[in-house]
Amino acid sequence: MRNMPNTFKKWLRFITNNEEVSRYEEQFDFLFLIVNTIACIIGGLWLLQNGEGAWIAFLIIEYTWALDNMRHNRE
Repeated sequence: MRNMPNTFKKWLRFITNNEEVSRYEEQFDFLFLIVNTIACIIGGLWLLQNGEGAWIAFLIIEYTWALDNMRHNRE
């Protein structure tokens, strides 16, 4: 990583959520949690109703991935 241009390093840090100071507000994270939780529940019910229960695992994996992305640089 030593030979990378500075702009690319900044972009890589931003994409991986490894910045020293978070650019996002905690209120946004809270709203994000609520919206994603509602979407996960409604999506799971919709998948069950349509006989596609096998896709619920994929929905849960995506939900946990989204929540993990919220944790960037939280103490």
